[in-house]
Amino acid sequence: MRIGTWNLENLFRPHESDAAPSSHADYDAKLTALATTIDALAPDVLAVQEVGDPDALDDLLARLDGTWTAQLASPDGRGIRVGCIARVALTAVAQVTSFPAGLHPVQVGDHGETMDAMGRPALHVRVGDGADAIDLVSAHLKSKLLTYPGGRFGPRDEGERARYAVYALHRRAAEAAAVRDAATHVLDDGPGRRLVVAGDLNDEPDAATTQILLGPGGSEIGTAGFDRPDRGDAARLWNLAPLIPEDQRFSRIYRGRRELIDHLLVSHALVGTVRAVTTGTPAVLPATPSITDDPGDRRDAPGSDHRPVVATLGA
Repeated sequence: MRIGTWNLENLFRPHESDAAPSSHADYDAKLTALATTIDALAPDVLAVQEVGDPDALDDLLARLDGTWTAQLASPDGRGIRVGCIARVALTAVAQVTSFPAGLHPVQVGDHGETMDAMGRPALHVRVGDGADAIDLVSAHLKSKLLTYPGGRFGPRDEGERARYAVYALHRRAAEAAAVRDAATHVLDDGPGRRLVVAGDLNDEPDAATTQILLGPGGSEIGTAGFDRPDRGDAARLWNLAPLIPEDQRFSRIYRGRRELIDHLLVSHALVGTVRAVTTGTPAVLPATPSITDDPGDRRDAPGSDHRPVVATLGA
């Protein structure tokens, strides 16, 4: 089975949003680029992010080889949402929204505004059925690209920039805790649970917010503890980032710097079945664009500003 994650970058039909393609020709080019890449990578299941319009996702699925089904979470304030598309049945669908018990609301603005739940709900689905079923959580945590009051992409001064960076970091950490709580509840059902947490985590593998999702430390891929079973295995998630070939180990380019901010994390029952992990190759994926702090710069660009991350699982 091949499981992946991809931020589709503002998948709206034309004129449905300020971030939507401004013409039907631009929209057609975007769908063609996305569908070509998905067909080439041939995932069986793909967690998706930045789906703005459910009808636009239907348009994309209609262009893919084979028969696909989809499930979506509720949108955030700017109308984007996470979801999952698959060639197999998706069941046990549920949203992940609440911060875990004991975590207080986090400040998100200069005037004391707070949040006590995920800004973009994550989505939990079950892929397939029986002993081979896999639980998947698709998530899109708070962006590293900062926005300021009035929809500004630039701060008035360095004090405002620093404050809003802290607000974003606190929110992303709380959202990571919410996703980790959902993962813990799945894993608590038994050591054999096959779980994948997939999505745009908006930070790199060693970032504190990404590390929150892993659970007990000490057995990461590539470390001395990886092959040593211990009591933490039942609660642990393994980030598959180290298995990506080094020249592909990025999913976004920000101001010319490669970043791996899209991730696949798997439970103990799956980590030993991973055969390969990729973010695409030149033969599959066109050149990755470098982005700036203004996402509006790419409104009419085809494809996505992110690379997909896809893992092949064996028996």
